Amino acid sequence: MDATAEEAIVRWHEVVNAADLDAARRVVTDPIVVSGPKGAGPISPDGFADWITRSGIALRPRSYHPISTRVLVVEQDARWPKNTAWTRVATVFRVTDMRVSAALRFADLRTALEFAYLYRELAATERGALMSAGV
Repeated sequence: MDATAEEAIVRWHEVVNAADLDAARRVVTDPIVVSGPKGAGPISPDGFADWITRSGIALRPRSYHPISTRVLVVEQDARWPKNTAWTRVATVFRVTDMRVSAALRFADLRTALEFAYLYRELAATERGALMSAGV
């Protein structure tokens, strides 16, 4: 795991928890790919800032699981305003140029890790295919 990637993810958590919307727009790429219970897809930095406001989420990182130099799974405790109890979740993060380019939430660590390892293998074979094709 690249230390700068971990730093970007730590900073992402800080701005989400502080609801610092201007900083939130700067810590993500345009677009950032997200997933959660309401769906998945790319959103703009403004959409990411809106999500922070709408969700009111608070996140406490519990454990870090490096997958590659750019991909890290973080097990987290999450809490929303309508539910004051902490809920354990896990997020697959991808970092590009010191900014979070993907934040994919899963219900548990095992599922997030399985997805992240599959993603790593797909990315590796894609690079190989592109190199074979001379791209």
